[in-house]
Amino acid sequence: MHPPPPGLLTKYLASDKGTLSLLRRCGLTIRGVKPIHALLVVSGAIADPYAAGKLIAFCAISGRGDLRYAHLIFRGLPRPSMFLWNTMMRAHVERDEPIPALNLYCQMLATGNLPNNYTFSFVLRACLHLSALADGRKLHAQVAKLGWESYDFVQNELIHMYATCGCVDSARRVFDQSLHRDVISWTAMVHGYAVSARIEEARELFDKMPERNAVSWSAMMTGYVQAEMFREALALFTEMQRAGTQPNHAGVVGALTACAFLGALDQGRWIHAYVERKKMELDRILGTALIDMYAKCGCIQTALQVFGGMPDRDVFAYTSIISGLSNHGHSEKAIELFRKMEDDSVKPNEITFICVLTSCSRVGLVAEGKNIFDSMSTAHGIEPGVEHYGCLVDLLGRSGLLAEAATTVREMPMEPDAYVLGALLNSCRIHGNVELAKETVESLEELGLDHGGVYVLLSNMYASANRWQHVAEVRKGMESKRVRKVPGCSMIEVDGVACEFVAGDSAHHLNDEILSTLKIMDTQLKVSSAEGGAEIAESWRELVNKPID
Repeated sequence: MHPPPPGLLTKYLASDKGTLSLLRRCGLTIRGVKPIHALLVVSGAIADPYAAGKLIAFCAISGRGDLRYAHLIFRGLPRPSMFLWNTMMRAHVERDEPIPALNLYCQMLATGNLPNNYTFSFVLRACLHLSALADGRKLHAQVAKLGWESYDFVQNELIHMYATCGCVDSARRVFDQSLHRDVISWTAMVHGYAVSARIEEARELFDKMPERNAVSWSAMMTGYVQAEMFREALALFTEMQRAGTQPNHAGVVGALTACAFLGALDQGRWIHAYVERKKMELDRILGTALIDMYAKCGCIQTALQVFGGMPDRDVFAYTSIISGLSNHGHSEKAIELFRKMEDDSVKPNEITFICVLTSCSRVGLVAEGKNIFDSMSTAHGIEPGVEHYGCLVDLLGRSGLLAEAATTVREMPMEPDAYVLGALLNSCRIHGNVELAKETVESLEELGLDHGGVYVLLSNMYASANRWQHVAEVRKGMESKRVRKVPGCSMIEVDGVACEFVAGDSAHHLNDEILSTLKIMDTQLKVSSAEGGAEIAESWRELVNKPID
């Protein structure tokens, strides 16, 4: 917008109120504010705290202002009011600039100004953003000294600050001392317990809440997801809907994450339909959650459709779809998307490289994978970690370059972990290199990473090579070390409920019905065996004779 014409400024010269009313004009920008600022200086009205406050508030807080220009006006005032100090601190906190906000607070104290209750709501939030617990405690002491502890929003900021900084017991003391707890303070405490992995205490407090809103439900649900209690998260999501509370953005993302890990496709589709019905914005976070859910539930084409429909894609969206494509056997497409990501100037992160290196490994693109590995440090400034070396070892080993893979392990700048040595061991299994496999298992033993699966794999390799004496030695070693193989498990979704089945466990409440169904299938297969299905029938008989949960 152009500055107001001189005639208009002259008309308002006699009225400060009229001058300030120009700030409310629709479409006014910082260019139009400068003549108003000049007029207030010429008329002397800039010394009025109300006038200065209106001008600085427009420049600092409104989306059409300029914080740098607000600082220029602020520094020109001889004695800024407390409202102006608070406005400037608020502006920095809302822009996620906590350090300038705290610097302003220190400058304010140096000038002899005492903070009021609104001041603490901003500086405590700045400490929260920085996880600056020590500074937060000092501010708490000042709050108590100046007598502002009784204000609800100050107490809520203290609870939130302590809880977010991991000092949940201190947050609980403030919460217990509060005489006027509202839904915000209750939710802050639930969130604090949840992020500190004290889920039982979080749920106990959540159940006691006199009032809940969408943020409260989301806080508890997010806690379940972070604790990998995905069934509980989905159960809570269902309970929230029955309570008549519409899930917010965070709640939907949490529920989709739980669906992804449980393979609960039907419920994930229902949530997607809810998102579309409520016309929720498909931003980066929500879009990535949908991509991840569909990819992990086996619907990679739908995941690609969601990705294609996102108006704005960041590194997390790209990484999620690249991972999904790689896991579904579309490695070439995954690598192609990685190149498109670079062309779109989206900077990959450490996880992106793990996904794309895994894709190269699965299709045997050795040269491509090595170039991508080298580009981490040369083109993107990311030093490869132990996980990336594991991917490189897997790429080389799967392609039969065992000597180069072993050399890579020996020349790593860090100590190899179970992932790196496991990749080398798996390559030895593929190509039948028993001696290198034995050496790798010994390295795993030195690191204390020799779980049951490692010994079983080595034993099977010896058996394939008809080295039965070595098989017996490995089995005897497992018995002497009391090493047990972790039983396998699988998970399926039935009527929107995820059911887990563990090998050797017969505790499932529908165990009899499952066995009965399998026996019926076995009978039908016996009939078909006469028509060429003998091998299939025998496989089903073996399955029926095993314990089933």
